[in-house]
Amino acid sequence: MDFKSRIKRVGVTSVCIVLCMTALAESVDTSQGIFEPSFRTLQVIAEGDEFAQPIIALGDPASHLTVSFDEIADDRRFMRYELIHCDALWQPEGLVASEFLDGFNEGIVEDYEHSRATLVQYVHYTITIPNREITITESGNYVLRVYDEADPDRTLLQARFGVCDYTAGVHAGVSPLTDIDANRNHQQVSLTVDLQHATGVDDPFNDLKIIVSQDGRHDNEVLLTTPQRVLGSNVIYEHLRQLIFPAGNEYRRFETVSTTYPGIGVDAITFDSPIYNMRLFTDTPRAGRLYTYDSTQHGRFFIRQSSSSRPDTEADYVMTHFALEMPELPDADIFLDGDFTGRSFSPLSRMVYNHATGCYEQSLMLKQGAYNYQYLTVPHGSEKGLTAPVEGDFSQTTNEYTIRVYHRPRGSRFDRLIGAGTVSTAY
Repeated sequence: MDFKSRIKRVGVTSVCIVLCMTALAESVDTSQGIFEPSFRTLQVIAEGDEFAQPIIALGDPASHLTVSFDEIADDRRFMRYELIHCDALWQPEGLVASEFLDGFNEGIVEDYEHSRATLVQYVHYTITIPNREITITESGNYVLRVYDEADPDRTLLQARFGVCDYTAGVHAGVSPLTDIDANRNHQQVSLTVDLQHATGVDDPFNDLKIIVSQDGRHDNEVLLTTPQRVLGSNVIYEHLRQLIFPAGNEYRRFETVSTTYPGIGVDAITFDSPIYNMRLFTDTPRAGRLYTYDSTQHGRFFIRQSSSSRPDTEADYVMTHFALEMPELPDADIFLDGDFTGRSFSPLSRMVYNHATGCYEQSLMLKQGAYNYQYLTVPHGSEKGLTAPVEGDFSQTTNEYTIRVYHRPRGSRFDRLIGAGTVSTAY
């Protein structure tokens, strides 16, 4: 074989390798959640602030992220973790570790504690990023994947978070006066991205991607690729149909902080060895009713135990029973939505209709704490949840909108997270 033929053959082989790596990257599931039934209570907390978005600042030694979770077990499991760099839509970009990390892309899950004085025995684990093993060198979206040492291909759980360089400023507002209705069922977001201190953004109309999410939900996130206009260093997104969101309703809430007295939203407590059962008050649809304000955690949950200052290891697990009284919907499913379900439409979060009681029902083993939840209706064949059928849509609702700004410079192989911000409705 002559030299030119060899070069041609090597070139074809290289292209095939690249295509195979790309296909492999795109096939990886990067959703946040728990994939093993013995694990529970996945939390991702930035800067120690339970209300903060899971985003840390690139290069700031004081900026850190904590990923915590439990395994219902008597003994410690030996686990490791790795990071996956993803694009703006959480698709793996096929980068090697040296392109976004300083150090090896493998950490040992070594921070753990056994539960104390609980009926349900569990082991509580904590991972802090960055740490002495892993230092992140590039901004962007990241997935932390935890796996068993004895079976590296078996994913136990995954957590999403962002690393931002904050070179772009984000200024946003929310209004009930939308381009489709006024003070009724929707809210409209407007935002400006200030690129004064950002470098390398040569074409804002093509180089930027903006992701807008409502209350931490993934199913109704909005992707913006084209601004309405650019004025100097300001890139403006307003009067865009994609930025009109159904307003929803305030999240429902309950508290299971004590096993001796019912907390908020709890109708009855019973002990059926070896676990406490907490039956929540039966819910009914709020669509068609008058709007009523209630304090909200925007779908979050906080681990709490009334007689303990260390609830991470001293809060117990209780079987929590949900019931929603309403006629069965023939062409849709109803799901529990909140951080405690991983914001996913899975069999665990799906309500099951009980014809004997006339209720949608579901039972979940949850750690004691304060929880926010709502009911989302998902039409068959759809992947987007609707608040209107059960919760109703009210323009007065207190919602939290998170904006993320991504930039892929020309010639770059990945999306950088250059700006992030949060705006809440306040009327």
